[in-house]
Amino acid sequence: MNEQIGIVANWLVLWAALISAGNAASRYLFSESSNGWLEIQWYMFAAMVLLGAPYTLKMNEHVRVDLFYSMVSERTRIWIDIICGFLFLLPICVILVYFTWPWFVDSWRIGETSSNAGGLIRWPVKLMLPVGFALMALQGVSEIIKRIAALEHVIEADFTYEKPVQ
Repeated sequence: MNEQIGIVANWLVLWAALISAGNAASRYLFSESSNGWLEIQWYMFAAMVLLGAPYTLKMNEHVRVDLFYSMVSERTRIWIDIICGFLFLLPICVILVYFTWPWFVDSWRIGETSSNAGGLIRWPVKLMLPVGFALMALQGVSEIIKRIAALEHVIEADFTYEKPVQ
């Protein structure tokens, strides 16, 4: 599921770039612009990040603090991933879903709109927060399961990552 959603996030990059270019062209060529066009760009940026992050985790392309990770064996890296998934990733995702869901619901319930002239409704961008963190939690559970299966030799998984240039 996160792979398909990651494809949507990738397409949002193109759409945001096209909207940005179109808005700039409209502003400079015709002296016409709208706050709605500016807001849709940051809505898309929020969706790119929040919907693309679970896919990035799935592909093992996420940022990690690489103090010891590159110096230890693959088995130790798998253990680090499992422990950090349980201690950090899953709890913060649950906390963020818990706190952002009511924020979205309130916005949706009152029909919140931007205070900017020509601005957009706010609830769609606020929905990206709990959805993005819920998808990240699901991907985190998937990654933990894959690593436990790899430790038990149930699967032959490749958890290699590109070591950062030092």
